[in-house]
Amino acid sequence: MKRMKRTLALLLALTTLLALSACGKKDDSKSDSEYVKEKGTLIVGITEFEPMDYQDANGEWIGFDADMARKFAESLGVTAEFQIIADWDNKVMELDGKTVDVVWNGMTLTDEVTSSMECSKPYFYNAQVVVVPADKADQYQTVESLSGLRFAAENGSAGQAEVDAMGNECTPVQDQATALLEVQSGTADAAVIDYLMALAMTGEGTSYANLTYTVALNEESYGVGFRKGSDLAAALNDFFKSAYADGSMQQVAETYGIAGNLIEQ
Repeated sequence: MKRMKRTLALLLALTTLLALSACGKKDDSKSDSEYVKEKGTLIVGITEFEPMDYQDANGEWIGFDADMARKFAESLGVTAEFQIIADWDNKVMELDGKTVDVVWNGMTLTDEVTSSMECSKPYFYNAQVVVVPADKADQYQTVESLSGLRFAAENGSAGQAEVDAMGNECTPVQDQATALLEVQSGTADAAVIDYLMALAMTGEGTSYANLTYTVALNEESYGVGFRKGSDLAAALNDFFKSAYADGSMQQVAETYGIAGNLIEQ
C-alpha cells in the first residue's frame, strides 16, 4: 500500500510538472506584438538625447525618435510610454527583463547591438564627433591632435568605443548630455557624442554656446532594437517604409532640422 501511495504521489507530481511546463511553453510562444497589444502599452527605453528624445517645457518627451515611437505605437493600437535607461550599458538587460519593450534612442547599429537585439533596418546616418571648447577648436582638427586628452563619453555607447579605440583616458558618464557638461565644467578636455546631438546642442544659440565639434571619428547608422527574435522589428520596418513613402517620416525629421540624415526606406 505504501508503495502504491508513493507511486501515486510521483504520478501526481509529474502531472503537475507537465502542466506547469505546458503553461510556460504557452507563455513563451506568445509573440512580442501579442504581448504589447494585450498590455496596451509600448514601453520605449530612452536617454536624454536632443534631437531624438528630450523633454519640452511641459515635461513631455519629444524629438524625432519620440514622435516616431508614438506613431508606431498608434499603428499597433497601443500607447507609447517612455522610460529612461539609467545605465545605457544595461539596455539589453532592460529589454530581456521586459522593463522596456524597445530601445529607441538614436542607437548605433554596432556588431554588439545587432548580435544581442532584433534590430530594425537603418533609418539615420550619423557619426561620432569630438566636442571641445570653441576657443581651443583650432588645436584639435585631426585624430593625431587628440592624443593625451581626457574624454567623457556615455557609458556603453559608440562614443566610448571610439575613445577606447584611440587609447585615450575616458570617464564613462550616464548620458551624452552629461558628457557635454563634463567638458563645459572643465572636468574633461573633450567629449565624443553623436553628430546629431552635437549639431543640436553646441554652438551659438544653444545651451553649450562655448563648445563646438571638430573631428568625425567614424560613420555609422541608427536602428531600433527589440528583444532577440521579436516580430516587432519586422513590423517597424513595414511602418518605416509606409511612413517614408507618404512623407510623414520626412516631415517629422524636418521638424527637428535633421531631414538631411534620413535614410530612404
